[in-house]
Amino acid sequence: MVAVRYETAFKLYPYEKVPEQQSQPVRHPVVIVGGGPVGLALALDLGQKGTPALVLDDHDGAGLGSKAICFAKRTLDIAHRLGASADMVDKGVVWNVGKVFHGDGNLFEFNLLPENGHRHPAFINLQQPYFERFLVERINAAKAEGCDIEIRGRNLVTDVVQHDDHVVVSVDTPDGPYTLEADWLVACDGARSPVRDMMGLDFAGRVFEDNFLIADVKMKADFPTERWFWFEPPFKDSGQSALLHKQPDDIWRIDFQLGWDIDREKEMNPERIRARVDAMLSSQTGTVPDYELFWTSIYTFQCRRMEKFRHNRIFFAGDSAHQVSPFGARGANSGVQDAENLAWKLDLVLKGAAPESLLDTYSTERGFGADENILNSSRATDFMTPKSEISKIFRNAVLDLARDHAFARPMVNSGRLSVPCVYDGFPNFAKDGLQAPDVSRPGAPCPDAPVENGFLLDHLSRGFVLLSLGDVAVGDLDTPVHHLHIADPSPELRARYLGDQAQAVYLIRPDQHVVGRWSGFDAAEIQAAMQIALGKA
Repeated sequence: MVAVRYETAFKLYPYEKVPEQQSQPVRHPVVIVGGGPVGLALALDLGQKGTPALVLDDHDGAGLGSKAICFAKRTLDIAHRLGASADMVDKGVVWNVGKVFHGDGNLFEFNLLPENGHRHPAFINLQQPYFERFLVERINAAKAEGCDIEIRGRNLVTDVVQHDDHVVVSVDTPDGPYTLEADWLVACDGARSPVRDMMGLDFAGRVFEDNFLIADVKMKADFPTERWFWFEPPFKDSGQSALLHKQPDDIWRIDFQLGWDIDREKEMNPERIRARVDAMLSSQTGTVPDYELFWTSIYTFQCRRMEKFRHNRIFFAGDSAHQVSPFGARGANSGVQDAENLAWKLDLVLKGAAPESLLDTYSTERGFGADENILNSSRATDFMTPKSEISKIFRNAVLDLARDHAFARPMVNSGRLSVPCVYDGFPNFAKDGLQAPDVSRPGAPCPDAPVENGFLLDHLSRGFVLLSLGDVAVGDLDTPVHHLHIADPSPELRARYLGDQAQAVYLIRPDQHVVGRWSGFDAAEIQAAMQIALGKA
C-alpha cells in the first residue's frame, strides 16, 4: 500500500518509562503485540474476565486516515458486551441500505437489516481511529474498575523466542531495549506482521492484479447515508468500479478502481486525485462543492492467510493471520471475531478451567472464518474485474438482468458484506436437538432479540449461559453455568429461537455462539455438551 506517512490521529497511550525496563524480565500472562482494533478488543475482553493483558504498540495512538470504516452488527454486539458500543454508534454513520449502479443507471437497492428487534444496525461507518479511541477509553474505565490492562506506546517488539512454557519478548523504546516474558503472546500487528516475519512463517494466497485509490474527502454534501457502488461508472477516468461512503465529521470515503499497470507516484499526485473526485461529484450534483483531500492511499487486493493461527505459545489474529480485500468490510470485523474467540479460551486455560488443547480450536474455527471471507472476497474481485472476455460478457449480462429482474440480483457481487461466522459441524458443538430456526442452530452466534428488560445479548455475557424459553423445568447441573429463563418470549425472540416449538433449552458459549439446543432439560446431555465445548471430551 502507498499512503501518506504515519501521523497520530489520537495520542491514546503516550510513551512512559516503566520500572520493568530496569529490572529482570517480568512474566505476563498474555502479551499482545499491536494496539489496533483487534489487539485492543482482545485486551479489554481478557481484562474484564480477570486475566491481565499487556499491549505493546510501536506508536502512541491511532493513525490518521479512515483505514477500516465499516463496522458490522456482529462487531457492535461484541463491542456492546465490552461496554464500548454506545459511543461508537453515537459517533458513527448508521446505515442499512445500499445501492448498486451500472453506468449512469440505478440497478437496485438492498436492505441489510429489514427486520425489527435488534439493538444495533447492520453497519455503522466509523473511521478506525475513532473505533480505537473508544476501545482505549473503555480500557481506561475498566482499569479504574480494577481490571489489569496495560498499553505501552512506542514499545517496538524486535524479537520473540519461544520456550516450552513461555515466550521471551525483546522490546525497544526511546530509553533503550528491555526484555519481558509472556505465558502466551498474540500477534495483532497487521498484514505486514513483524512477529510473523521474525518467526519465518508463510502468508500464502492471491495478490490480484489491480489497484484501488482511496480518497477521504472532507466536504458538505447531500448524498444519503447509503453505500453506493458503481460498475463501469459514468464519470471520467473512474476505472471499472467506484464506491462512495459517508463517514463522521463530513468525511466521505471514495474508492476508484485504477487497473494494474499504473504509475503509483503519478496517481498519488493530489491534482490527479482531485480531477477524479471532481468528475464524480459533478456527475452526481452538476457542481463541485468545496472539499479538502483529507487522506489518500493506493492498495491492491490481497487474499492471503497463514496455514495455522497457533504456533505453540504464539497466536496470530486479525490481518496478521489473514488478509482480504476491503470490499465487503471483512477485515477488521473478522479480526474482532478472532479476538472474541480467543479471549475466553485463553482466560479459561490460564485459570485452569479448560485444557490447553482448547486453544487449538481457535485456529480451526477462525481458520474456517478466514477461508469463508477469502472465498467471498475472491468472488467479489473476480466479478468486479472479469479475467476474460467471456467472464465480462457474463458479468454484464447479470448486471443487465438485475435492473428489472429480482432473481438476478443475488448474483451481482459488489462485495458480499460481512456476516458472522457459523461453525457448522465443528466437533466442539453438540448435535442439533431441536427443530427450530436455522439462525440459532449450534455453531451460530446468538441472534439478538428484545426481552422484557432490554435485549437478549445483554444477558449472555456471563461465561457459559443456559437459556430456557417457555414453560420448561430446569434442574441442577454439576458444571457451573449461569441460568437465564424467559417464560414469555417476545415475538422476535420466539421467531428466532423457537419457531413452532413451545419451549427450548440452549447452551451458549462465552462468545455467544450456540453450543447446543434441546426441546427440554436433560442434565446428562447438557453436561456432555459443556465438556466438548471446553475441549474436555
